[in-house]
Amino acid sequence: MESREIRLKRLKMRAGHRGIKEMDLILGGWAARHLDHADDATLDAFEALMAEADQDLYAWLTGQAEAPALLRPFLSVLAAEIDAAKFSAAR
Repeated sequence: MESREIRLKRLKMRAGHRGIKEMDLILGGWAARHLDHADDATLDAFEALMAEADQDLYAWLTGQAEAPALLRPFLSVLAAEIDAAKFSAAR
């Protein structure tokens, strides 16, 4: 079983190197801001999200497709943060 420290490093690396630049920025940015303080349930949810294809994640986050029910709670957290960032940038 891997330690929490190794798990965090692995997740941060995977989040920032996805293959689609938009997902690198979204997931990598979220990971950098939140993973160090995340509880185990949040890490599990993030890891489940990371198992999905970038194209699917992007479509779900942008509302182009409906996300699986299991991933919706975490995707809504990401989407809210993206919306808040866009609002702040527009000011």
